[in-house]
Amino acid sequence: MTKALLLLPLALTVAACATPRERCLNDANRELRVMASLIQETQENLARGYALDTRQEVTTIEKTCNVRQQDGSVLRTPCPEVITTDYQVPVAIDLNAEEAKLQSLLQRQTQMLAASQAAAQQCIATYPE
Repeated sequence: MTKALLLLPLALTVAACATPRERCLNDANRELRVMASLIQETQENLARGYALDTRQEVTTIEKTCNVRQQDGSVLRTPCPEVITTDYQVPVAIDLNAEEAKLQSLLQRQTQMLAASQAAAQQCIATYPE
């Protein structure tokens, strides 16, 4: 999930430059991409035998900043800098439940594929190039 959040600004930038047809096709396939990501994560969990949970550590570093006053003088003042670091922690999972989840996701992906293809065909018909 963290990867998706990091790529969101890039995706929004690219989407802003896309043609109406490309935006429509992107929207038509969005749920399939999310499903593929969930399937990949579940498969990785099964291969490892455990899941990874992302946690955050917040650290405050005390710094000194120079602030220019209206009279032109410089005032040194404390200015804390907050640094957030993500790290992953192994989490135990029920392998049987994870396998059942994977099978459910794969079935749902198959169902979504037909709807996604129909939506893509509608985009192509609506926005011919």
